[in-house]
Amino acid sequence: SRPRPFWFGPAAVRRAPHRPRAPCLRLPRPPKPRALSNFGGALEGPRSRLALQHETMASPMSEKELELQAVIGFKGTVPASLILHPDQETLIFPLGCTVVMRNLIRKTQTFLQGHDNQVNCITVSPSGRLLASGQKTFMGFPADIIIWDFAQRKEIHRLCLHKVAVTSLSFSKDETYLATLGGQDDNSLVVWEVERGIAICGTPAATDTAHCVRFFNNTEFRLVTGGNYHVIVWDFDLQNKKLRPTHVNLGQVKRVTTNLLIDHNDEYCYCGTTTGDIIQVALKSALFRATCPKKLLSLGVTCTTLLPDGDILIGTGDGTIARIGSQRLNITQQCAVLGGVTSLALTKDGTHFFCGTALANIYWVDTASLTAELRNTCHHERINHVCFPAGYSEVFATCSIQDIRVWNASTRQELLRIQVPNMECFSMDFMRDGRSIVSGWSDGKIRAFLPQSGKLLYVINDAHKNGVTALATSSDCGRIVSGGMEGEVRVWRIGRQTQTMDASMKEHRNRVWCIKIRADDSQAVSASGDGSCIVWDLGTKTRSLCLFESTLFKSIVYHPDESQLLTTGSDRKVAYWDTFDGQAIRVLEGSDEGEISTLAISKSGSHYVSGGEERLVKLWDYDEGVCKAIGVGHSGAITCAAIAPDQTFIVTCGVEGAIMIWEMPPEHVDKCHEQVD
Repeated sequence: SRPRPFWFGPAAVRRAPHRPRAPCLRLPRPPKPRALSNFGGALEGPRSRLALQHETMASPMSEKELELQAVIGFKGTVPASLILHPDQETLIFPLGCTVVMRNLIRKTQTFLQGHDNQVNCITVSPSGRLLASGQKTFMGFPADIIIWDFAQRKEIHRLCLHKVAVTSLSFSKDETYLATLGGQDDNSLVVWEVERGIAICGTPAATDTAHCVRFFNNTEFRLVTGGNYHVIVWDFDLQNKKLRPTHVNLGQVKRVTTNLLIDHNDEYCYCGTTTGDIIQVALKSALFRATCPKKLLSLGVTCTTLLPDGDILIGTGDGTIARIGSQRLNITQQCAVLGGVTSLALTKDGTHFFCGTALANIYWVDTASLTAELRNTCHHERINHVCFPAGYSEVFATCSIQDIRVWNASTRQELLRIQVPNMECFSMDFMRDGRSIVSGWSDGKIRAFLPQSGKLLYVINDAHKNGVTALATSSDCGRIVSGGMEGEVRVWRIGRQTQTMDASMKEHRNRVWCIKIRADDSQAVSASGDGSCIVWDLGTKTRSLCLFESTLFKSIVYHPDESQLLTTGSDRKVAYWDTFDGQAIRVLEGSDEGEISTLAISKSGSHYVSGGEERLVKLWDYDEGVCKAIGVGHSGAITCAAIAPDQTFIVTCGVEGAIMIWEMPPEHVDKCHEQVD
């Protein structure tokens, strides 16, 4: 008998031999590097991934864009990234490819999306009318700067001249000009005309790497740059389109300047250094004046801001916030926060300020007493897993390096944090009765916690060697099926006082990435990096079915009617499998670049979500095998995704520590609620 074609399968998938499925959107690969020597071609760079996506959406079969509903996250490692808008109501900060604008009064979020890689710097004009953001990209490719209209929340100009990265931005006092500074591989200083979005002049910033640029407060034709062992005052000659440098004479002082602060009268410039002190420079004579404080601060001065009375607020890499008197240049007050301070955002009256740290914490600090109050917090490293309690969409939990956090889905506030120092949580799940959170850790232990207090309920020691990498709980709350780093699959019986191993099954030869249990608890399926997925009979504790493919399987899900399985992995494909005979029914190209690492399926099985190294969230129609919507926002690989039990939103997490909440398109919500046959 002839072998059946791969697109034929059981009734659960529509048979369409004479009607080929619509191809999924293939986003273009990055263009080849091109010369960036002429200023006249500044606006002729390659279009962003988002722009190309919008262009492709004109076709009738193309995908819609998933609407970003909210984000939980703050990229605290970006210098001076936390900005309080002059309206005193909006907090602006970057998160991945997105610029987030959070209204502090109404507690709403809006987003500026246009970058195709991580936002590396951000600044707001003195009046607050304009906002500029710069990104970093890959070696040899241009890095875009976007000027945004704050009121209309839209892009005005896209400036393309710097290569690889943009490290610093500064508006002039009347918002006529924008100064931009390229990264280490570019190291060029460019002045742009904001009105027309064209480059006026540019020059190499220095013989060594420059890190920061700042316009004077009272003139549009002078600016300062600082970097490795240099501080330069620039005169901007508009008539001749030249930037004329004057090197500051620092004498024997050798410092790497990372941030600049100019006083209200443009008399002095204060340069924060990696050494842990501040250099005072006289701008008129371009001469070194003094260093302060006498005792160096740990891990360098990372950010500075000027108070109305002339005092200086500084933040350091070890989490210290200090106040330096303007007369004697000595420390008068100081306090400590968690994580290196990277941003200080002062209110208009100077009585309070926001402080952002490298550990993604945002503090509200009183200027007079320097008492810090934690306002927002989130993950600052890779998130490994996300899950909802059974049938409850109001909260969800995420696990990362060292901690598990439970979040309120509507307010986006952290409800609970469970920390295990120096350990990484690989996987987690809620028990079906909601009475415990079960988690697998890198020390090989399974830990269960109470979901309200975070108190440790029990520990299964030595559950797996080198780490517990996958977990699933049974519907009767009596068993846990776990997978390990070395390929073991083990069944644990959970009693009131005891936890015992029911079975240990060793057939995988590599890490177990994902485990799912059937609704009747009769079978479990495990996906491994050795290229196999095994269906286990939990009654006889033996293998009942095995699926093989030349890929590293990363994720697996049952269709709700349990007649089929969905798998994905390093081969960038999404495969449909028959659970009766283990045959592949359909194989879809799920990604154009990079592996797919996560799958999540809707309640009815009508749609599923995929994500991976392509950094795109894709919503697929299960029967048609067609991508229906795409979400752009992550700047790193997507590690996990989950569809809320009420089917109204999707939660995705990435290696950059961002949690993004996407609205499920209204036209698909009813299908996701349909009864499963």
